[in-house]
Amino acid sequence: MGQQNTQNNQNSNTGTWNQGNSNQQSSSQQSGTGDWGQHNSGNSSTAGSGPYQGIVTANGGLRLRSAPNRGSAIIRVVPQGAIVNIYCKVGGENVDGNSLWYLLTDGTWAWGAARYIDNIGAAPRFC
Repeated sequence: MGQQNTQNNQNSNTGTWNQGNSNQQSSSQQSGTGDWGQHNSGNSSTAGSGPYQGIVTANGGLRLRSAPNRGSAIIRVVPQGAIVNIYCKVGGENVDGNSLWYLLTDGTWAWGAARYIDNIGAAPRFC
């Protein structure tokens, strides 16, 4: 597992992850144990959107979490039928036969189980 760049900061008290300058290249391997509540890139052209989208299929809505597992804090709930922006995917806790989790970028950055998000177009890249 690689060290994060010194300009990247994790704030475990608030559950937010500040990735610093969005032009920096991040590690290709994410452990999935960090808290990813918000992203403050300072670059309005990329903040809050990704090149991938999906539609939420979970009855009653999808709980978005601070890490790619069901034991992590719930950041918010997205209603069934909502279209979400997906930044990337990682392997995480298996949810009904699917161990992929998507990092969503709609306002706050949070993790959603891919089991309950149908891709619109291309499948997201790995983080």
